[in-house]
Amino acid sequence: MRDVAIVATGMTPFGELWHSSLRDLFVEAAREVLDAVDHPLLDSIYVGNMSGGQFVGQEHLGPLMADHLGVAGVPATRVESACASGGAALRAGFFEVASGASDLVLVAGVEKMNDGADVTGVLATAADQEAEVYHGITFPGLYAMIARAHMEKHGTTEGDLATISVKNHRHGALNPKAQFRQEVSLEQVMTSSMVSEPLRLLHCSPVSDGAAAVLLCPLDRAREFTDKPVKIRGGGFATAPMALADRVDPSALDAVSLAAARAYRASGLGPSDIHVAEVHDCFAIAELCVLEALCFAQPGSAAELTRAGETTLGGRLPVNTSGGLKAKGHPVGATGVAQVIEIVEQLRGEAGARQVANAVIGLTQNMGGSGASSVVHIFERV
Repeated sequence: MRDVAIVATGMTPFGELWHSSLRDLFVEAAREVLDAVDHPLLDSIYVGNMSGGQFVGQEHLGPLMADHLGVAGVPATRVESACASGGAALRAGFFEVASGASDLVLVAGVEKMNDGADVTGVLATAADQEAEVYHGITFPGLYAMIARAHMEKHGTTEGDLATISVKNHRHGALNPKAQFRQEVSLEQVMTSSMVSEPLRLLHCSPVSDGAAAVLLCPLDRAREFTDKPVKIRGGGFATAPMALADRVDPSALDAVSLAAARAYRASGLGPSDIHVAEVHDCFAIAELCVLEALCFAQPGSAAELTRAGETTLGGRLPVNTSGGLKAKGHPVGATGVAQVIEIVEQLRGEAGARQVANAVIGLTQNMGGSGASSVVHIFERV
């Protein structure tokens, strides 16, 4: 297996992008990548996308995106793992380069969620249709049950969840591509509309459009394209039962724990080696559960870690410096790749006001559904 590096990145703003189509968003992000490296000949393309067919009526995204990028003929494949589609696409591209099958692989994620589809219904396809959706549950409801399980077991409070939202909005206010570039107060979060008790509106990530892309190549060729390559040290992918009722502890996120263990083993690193992390905070409770599943905190102690300021900029382990899904936005197929771009910028020292001092090792964690799939990658500044 060859070492693999990321040598260029590209990303649209995230938000309600009414004047851009699905293909427009992909091309905008991909062209930024190719412009940065003088348009080399691509060997392959992977497109992370959850549900182009239901959001905008468009499937068969691989050839469509290659054509509109102006590289028809290049092998191009769509990768789907619900909200973890972007992370899964990166994993596929990584193995193609690591195996020696290809040298230059474009990995992108894209979603157009604001074109009039029933967003709640489309997202519900990532839950168990027979065991959950048929009975009326939605994703806010599923994560509300996860929150209740965590509260009952560990004493977590609604205020603990609000602290996550406040932190991530503070970070997002510093991100020029974030959907929400404003801070929120604890009071604003705690008095926002109830969505699914105990989750309020400001505990929830928004509906977003956007795309993100990166270029992968063998590490030994990386200096042909950039003076600041970032190495992919390792990754892990895992699944868990789809339905919450089939899990021993809904708040424990077993797929995240297993994916993390595999990523730590593949990279030769552990939780204490990570300097900055982007994790899947689709709802505030998700960040708390993920921090525990990644072994950044003991079960039940992630809220204390957050309250102490250890996961904010300037803290021991800054988490979601981009603003996370909560403030940066969550165009579901693009999220996993956007997380990677934030880590690449941090490790290159290019994150501006969000910069984490002396960041050398970074981690991303991307999750599908209510935790039925999860991808973890670990990166290193070369």
